[in-house]
Amino acid sequence: MRAEFAGPEAQTPPPPSAGSAPREAEAACSAASARGAGGSGRPDPRRQPPSGERRDQPEHGAREVYGPDAVVEKDFYFYASRSEEEKMSQKQMKEAFVSNHNGTSVLEITQGLCLPVPCLLCRGLLIILSQHLWSSHTWRTRFFIDFVFLIVPLVTTLTILSSFLYLEHLTVILFGAGLFYQIYCRRTCYAKMPGQKILEKFLKISLESEYIPAISSFRVINSAFTAVAILAVDFPLFPRRFAKTELYGTGAMDFGVGGFVFGTAMVCPEIRRKCMEGSRFDRFTKSLYSVWPLVFLGVGRLIIIKSIGYQEHVTEYGVHWNFFFTLIVVKLMTSLLLMFFPPNKSWIVAIGITVLYQLALDLTPLKRLILYGTDGSGTRVGLLNANREGIMSTLGYVAIHMAGVQTGSYMLKKRSHIKDWIKVAYCILLLAISLFVSLYIVQVNVEAASRRMANLAFCIWIVASSLILLSSLLLGDIILSFAKFLIQGALVPCSWKLIQSPATSKKHSESLVSEAERKKPSLCLVTAINRNQLIFFLLSNITTGLINLLVDTLHSSTLWAFFLLNLYMFANCLIIYMLHLQNKTIKFW
Repeated sequence: MRAEFAGPEAQTPPPPSAGSAPREAEAACSAASARGAGGSGRPDPRRQPPSGERRDQPEHGAREVYGPDAVVEKDFYFYASRSEEEKMSQKQMKEAFVSNHNGTSVLEITQGLCLPVPCLLCRGLLIILSQHLWSSHTWRTRFFIDFVFLIVPLVTTLTILSSFLYLEHLTVILFGAGLFYQIYCRRTCYAKMPGQKILEKFLKISLESEYIPAISSFRVINSAFTAVAILAVDFPLFPRRFAKTELYGTGAMDFGVGGFVFGTAMVCPEIRRKCMEGSRFDRFTKSLYSVWPLVFLGVGRLIIIKSIGYQEHVTEYGVHWNFFFTLIVVKLMTSLLLMFFPPNKSWIVAIGITVLYQLALDLTPLKRLILYGTDGSGTRVGLLNANREGIMSTLGYVAIHMAGVQTGSYMLKKRSHIKDWIKVAYCILLLAISLFVSLYIVQVNVEAASRRMANLAFCIWIVASSLILLSSLLLGDIILSFAKFLIQGALVPCSWKLIQSPATSKKHSESLVSEAERKKPSLCLVTAINRNQLIFFLLSNITTGLINLLVDTLHSSTLWAFFLLNLYMFANCLIIYMLHLQNKTIKFW
């Protein structure tokens, strides 16, 4: 129907022909002039290397540059020292290494995204079984268990075991089944009762929790996934299909930004009723005040990146724009919208924004502006042209945020029985499947998903993937609650606390939640990261930059890169964990 937007492969422009050499040289001179005049000097993103050459991964030791940059580099050689020229080439190689990728299938991303769910369940089952067989854990033991079951699987999934996702899932599920069988055989509650009767009693149990564990786990999984990916993408062992897509397609890293926005929306102040007092102007003023740390981080990142000449993927957000600026705009726009629309009607706003935005992309020159600038040739002159991707894509992220608000308002409704949460998991799973069907229809008949534009298909994909992860986490929490029900006094951090149904006596209803569980500090990496999520994200960005400056990531061996990634995540997680043990929550507002 729309052949020009049929899919990622169809979007890749053909390589320049041999007869276009004079035009290439002219374009190179224009690029050099733009750099001298304050322009970005970036090559046209539509230009491709000659046919037969790999776009996604340069050979070790290669220093070939294609298109206008080849001429610019040649001219630069005569006016700069050799060390400066080599530094420039290294920067260009790193930029090329993370550019011009078409992504992978939605199914593969969903498989990798949901792998932490059975890993977290195995971690909980192991804690229950070890408490029953031995004794309580020290903070060192608990940190080691959390790191092995949450972080290490993410690192391996995004690197050395990326081609064995089915095998990973099967191994973790079998291991979890073995742990659950051991717990069932050693159960201390209803030891002589048949399994069906135990299940009937479990369904009468109520839950007590200060928050929904699935929401915390969702936010932490996305943060840990993003932290691993932003460094791993600079190493050859990271599959190029997982990198951010250039124009169309779905890459694993594309989900990170959308998932972060969706996860933040589920716990926004409007849902928790923390900013409902006062006039609308007072509430918006509070929103303005709350974003100043993001302004500081965004401007600080921009100054540091430009001053040290750090590699940039310009078509991701633009020349000056970055993710922190996107968060600022999304926060302010959604705060305004939620002053006029209640959170439980946010789905109407989300659908309206995505549909109208897609119509604007199809029926107006907006799409051409985003992809090729105001002059149609990829110019970066002027503030709008320099940052067109970041500015325009905020509309899509606003829609994703509003969808997250709707999900959060539904999830945070007061529910007492385990049966109610089974129904919630079922409804969210059903909605996720419906959205995946809608995604297929939209990609075939309208337009493929594009992170660069944050179009309709991209928004549907982000919301559908978020919901499938959320429903899987809810299912895992229910299974873990059943395991806790079988072992009296089992304590698992970041999980539901169990109480008897209101029909039973008060004395018996409190027996399942011991005083030790109420007062004992939570030795949990999930809780620690969720508590200081912004600090964890900032720390990951800083250490990623330091490693890139100190290590030649492009020529690192697989073993060294894998070790470095695990060490990097271990250091970041340990710092956040120690802050949690000291009962410190770092906020700037």
